Amino acid sequence: MTEQLHRIKALAAQVYPEVVAIRRDLHAHPELSFDENRTSAKICEYLDKWGIPYQAGVAKTGVVALIKGRNPEKKTVALRGDMDALPIQETNEIDYKSTNAGVMHACGHDVHTASVLGSAYILNQLKDSFEGTVKLIFQPGEEKLPGGASIMIAEGVLQNPKPAAIYGQHVFPELPAGTVGFRPGMYMASADEIYVTVKGKGGHAALPHRNIDPVLIASHLIVALQQLVSRNADPRIPTVLSFGKVIANGATNVIPDEVKLEGTFRTLDEDWRNRAHQLMVDLAENLAKSMGGSVHFDIHKGYPFLANDPSLTHRAIADAITYLGEENVVELDVRMTAEDFAWYTHHLPACFYRLGTASADGRFTSSVHTSTFNVDEKALETGMGLMAWLGLRELGY
Repeated sequence: MTEQLHRIKALAAQVYPEVVAIRRDLHAHPELSFDENRTSAKICEYLDKWGIPYQAGVAKTGVVALIKGRNPEKKTVALRGDMDALPIQETNEIDYKSTNAGVMHACGHDVHTASVLGSAYILNQLKDSFEGTVKLIFQPGEEKLPGGASIMIAEGVLQNPKPAAIYGQHVFPELPAGTVGFRPGMYMASADEIYVTVKGKGGHAALPHRNIDPVLIASHLIVALQQLVSRNADPRIPTVLSFGKVIANGATNVIPDEVKLEGTFRTLDEDWRNRAHQLMVDLAENLAKSMGGSVHFDIHKGYPFLANDPSLTHRAIADAITYLGEENVVELDVRMTAEDFAWYTHHLPACFYRLGTASADGRFTSSVHTSTFNVDEKALETGMGLMAWLGLRELGY
């Protein structure tokens, strides 16, 4: 095992400068969900360069590549990297700052894509040394419902050949570069988008008795919905309901005809998720009616919960300790954030883990989804090497 580990680390070090260049190029040219045309072309360019066969145009911009070792039908393992960026204006002053106004790789998907490409290089160099096949999934649209993962699955990405397991990694500025984090079992929440229109009768704010005030109805509704969750959710089931957008487009002396609310509902239990949806709709309709108004309550059901396969994840932890040392592998807490990698976890054994991206001197700690997010690029060497190692270990390398 020691010889194989050293070979992977040596190849990761060898291709590291090129992977850094790839990541910086992707960072400078971010693209929004399902519009990752340049990103897709860049992936294909490197796969062509390294002689790795692939299929482009999956889920519009996705790319699926296969690296076949000896006896390729024996077993298949998949590695996934997402490609899309976010509608955020970057404020970092760096040489590879986003050149696309209002678009930024603020969630590290440039790192994910570059890492999987680095893993592809390593695996391709070793294809005569292992049995089985590694499927590389370059996935679009993680940031936008219904999620590129669900579309790729519907288009057959988990068939021909069918993976026995899949790995995904995600940048994590709460850990230093060179470290990773795992959590077996339930890890991340489902995520639903809520769009509410409260309708009343607008008019002069000085004459509220002649109006049906949708602002007042919406105010009661927000409070009531919070109480509904706190009084109906099993305390053992983490649940979050938050409203981040309220539009009441009246004026100091004008009550509007309607108010719009937008929020998110997240939990870790599917039965409670479905029951809560109905409870929220019923409460909203009854409350609005009791106050003389009406409501349109629209729930866009999003990603399911993400549960890491315990057996696969425990093996991954042991292999990560071998690769990085026990001090560089940590246990993660449950998170109420969501990821469309969750779709894969409902179809096959999966392991989604975190890649530390902060530097030892305290830089690169800005949260994801912020205009100042960036990473210590040493994480790329860890990311591509460990992902290749995990995949090969699962193939029995």
